[in-house]
Amino acid sequence: MPQDGSIGHAQQHLTARGDKLRSMSQLLGHEPRFSPRLVLRPFRRRDTNALHEAVRASLPDLAEYLPWAVNYQRTVTAQFVKDSIGAWANGRAFDFAIRAQDDEDTHLGNVSVWFTSRANSVGEIGYWIRSDITNQGICTEAAARALQVAFEELHMHRVTSRIAVGNLASERVVQKLGFLKEGTLRDEVKVGSRWLDHTVWGLLDQEWRYERRRYEAEAWV
Repeated sequence: MPQDGSIGHAQQHLTARGDKLRSMSQLLGHEPRFSPRLVLRPFRRRDTNALHEAVRASLPDLAEYLPWAVNYQRTVTAQFVKDSIGAWANGRAFDFAIRAQDDEDTHLGNVSVWFTSRANSVGEIGYWIRSDITNQGICTEAAARALQVAFEELHMHRVTSRIAVGNLASERVVQKLGFLKEGTLRDEVKVGSRWLDHTVWGLLDQEWRYERRRYEAEAWV
């Protein structure tokens, strides 16, 4: 279930000096976050092999929507893990490795949250789940827990999600989470030789507070 435009998050270039300074003061602890079935934690250097195996198991689906999966090599994963550790350390983005509580060795996928505008408390969420475990509610549960981080720990006002047109599985996740469709970005991302339109979805903090009760009832958080 691929969704975001990079292996874990879209690299954001903060142009405002104020945003750069604020990023240093809005850091997350490295402790794992738990949902009823899952563990979400920051990446470690030793995660490269498990992440590579998950990507290889999912390449046909990933390469349909994500540029980094086209002509994929193991070095892409190794670089991502290195970049992810650095991004977390300076507050640019927060990539979580998704693992099952009863099997923390198998990589299930990634979910990431990052600011697109700190001045306006706006962020984005991205995720992908390995192809051989779809239709088990894992992506929805992981994304719900990551949204809890975005709204309750990072104090975001609005979280968006950009999804390639045709990626119905990822659209179902945000729909279940209560996001509203806000529009379509034309030719937003080039994947191989194809330009893909992306739909934009949004969830506000007041909507999150309402939806959170439902998340608990569904055993997602």
